[in-house]
Amino acid sequence: MNEIIHIKNMVCPRCISAVSNILEQLEIPYVSIKLGEVKLVSALSANIKDGLCKALQNSGFSLIDDRKSQLIEQMKTLVVDKVHHSSEGLDFKWADYISENIHLDYKYLSSLFSSVESITFEQYIINQKIERVKELIVYDELTLSEIAFKLNYSSVAYLSNQFKKLTGMTPSEFKKSTNKNRKSLDEI
Repeated sequence: MNEIIHIKNMVCPRCISAVSNILEQLEIPYVSIKLGEVKLVSALSANIKDGLCKALQNSGFSLIDDRKSQLIEQMKTLVVDKVHHSSEGLDFKWADYISENIHLDYKYLSSLFSSVESITFEQYIINQKIERVKELIVYDELTLSEIAFKLNYSSVAYLSNQFKKLTGMTPSEFKKSTNKNRKSLDEI
């Protein structure tokens, strides 16, 4: 009987690799791993689950046991995956995307997110997009117009205004600054 466990702070392909290594070291068989979620071959005993919790915590991860936290982590994972790891554009409605993938009403999910995270889900999406903008500016491979298009901003001016509102500087000032003050995805 397969069991699905949810893991907090899995935000990139390296995280998947790290969790895979932990499972292999602990000899815990699994069917699949994706951001925030592991499908195990069978349920874990309490003893093995404790060992897994400790190993995950040593690497900056943690098991999520309660349903509300799992839903919030799923929402975060969907955003991180789309904003940071997808080659597809962001030309869609987040409310539809989230409710289609989690199979629950978006208003409920958005309200739950706000009540637990102390920011709105929309602000979380904006924070993730701005971190992606910072990353793309540092890479210096795309123009600001291309970045705005890639992240589905209606204009460069709108992107610049939102960027300045969150970082205190314009994208140009950020590009010139010596302190690139970027956050890791699990800190957003």
